[in-house]
Amino acid sequence: MSERPVFRLPFQFEEYLTERLRLRTMREADLGDILAYQSRADVCEYLLYEPRDRETLAARIAKWSEQSTLASDGDFLELAVEHRSEARVIGDLYFMLERAEHGCAAIGWAFHPGYSGQGYATEAAMEVLRLGFDSIGLHRIVAEVDPRNAASVALCRRLGMRKEAHLIENIWFKGRWADTDVYALRETEWRDRPDATPPPSPRSPSNHVGHEGHG
Repeated sequence: MSERPVFRLPFQFEEYLTERLRLRTMREADLGDILAYQSRADVCEYLLYEPRDRETLAARIAKWSEQSTLASDGDFLELAVEHRSEARVIGDLYFMLERAEHGCAAIGWAFHPGYSGQGYATEAAMEVLRLGFDSIGLHRIVAEVDPRNAASVALCRRLGMRKEAHLIENIWFKGRWADTDVYALRETEWRDRPDATPPPSPRSPSNHVGHEGHG
């Protein structure tokens, strides 16, 4: 019998740097950058929320900026993805502990369409997977996407996630029943994953995990 795994929790987030990006907690000063894409109908098409106005988004950023610790079920990070050379937020990543006892988490994302097709979403999301698997030692990370959302489906595949389930009309979504595809990656699959990734999708991805359930 194997020993029960020990996950490195609580985990205190500090900013992460990639070649082109800075992943950090949100700040009040990010409002204009984030509003530039979260107020767009095309970005919100497959997200659980409608396009946000300045007042609504300012209140959420104030809440999200206080979230930096992962310790128990429901704890989450809503991270700003800052373009380092432009000092501009071009997207956000959501990461939530779903079942801390079992090392399970969920990931979500939204990016400004003006920065699509350049691999930024892949670069940022890969760093969050690295945080989950390498820094915390999690067992499994999932993403839930609308199967019509080709950009997010493609991103899941670039991240090495595999499709585990297709849920039929499992969610009442913007006036209609909608399906959900569940993609997942286990720690052993992360370790065995090849380094190479396919080219980025031409459309900026967004998926409907998180972004609403965290209030």
